[in-house]
Amino acid sequence: MGQGGEPRHAQAYDGELGTAVARAQLGDEAAFAVAYRIVQPGLLGYLRGLVGEDAEDVASDAWLEIARDLARFRGDGAGFRGWTVTIARHRALDHLRRQRVRPRSTALEGDVLELPGRHETHDQALESLSTERALDLISRLPRDQAEAVLLRVVVGLDAPAAARVLGKRPGAVRTAAHRGLKRLARQLAGLGVTEDGDGTLGKSE
Repeated sequence: MGQGGEPRHAQAYDGELGTAVARAQLGDEAAFAVAYRIVQPGLLGYLRGLVGEDAEDVASDAWLEIARDLARFRGDGAGFRGWTVTIARHRALDHLRRQRVRPRSTALEGDVLELPGRHETHDQALESLSTERALDLISRLPRDQAEAVLLRVVVGLDAPAAARVLGKRPGAVRTAAHRGLKRLARQLAGLGVTEDGDGTLGKSE
């Protein structure tokens, strides 16, 4: 984790994101494409946790709204990340209401964690195994824990931003994420994951 508890990969890219958003608001289409490339992987991964295989359709609807309302946005790169995921979550919930199902942390796909940089967690649980295994374990967490982990680790939001998205207090989001990561760590220990980061399962030193 970086200073202030924010994931380091988010800190590393939010400066570039803020610059791109500011230029995009002035009509620079190439800058909007840069912002899209930075935000889309985490946004799509989060949506896959909510709506499964419909994530790309929901993301497309969200980006249409983001592009339409871009001029109204005020804030930096981190703020833009939170703003976009809030819009995407609203579109996902609308989709789920139409489908008459509840949000779920399932059907996670292999591109969820394909984000720039390392994915820091309190105990680095997700760094000890393959992406496929990590996503499978996240999908089995209780919904509040899974969504908190997705927002904090996959999307790269800090606790206050994630709390605004979920309509909860930052402390509640921190607690849910912490519990989710601890549960993941226990599951990894039960699977015999090695500690050298090679992603090997079922082996011990």
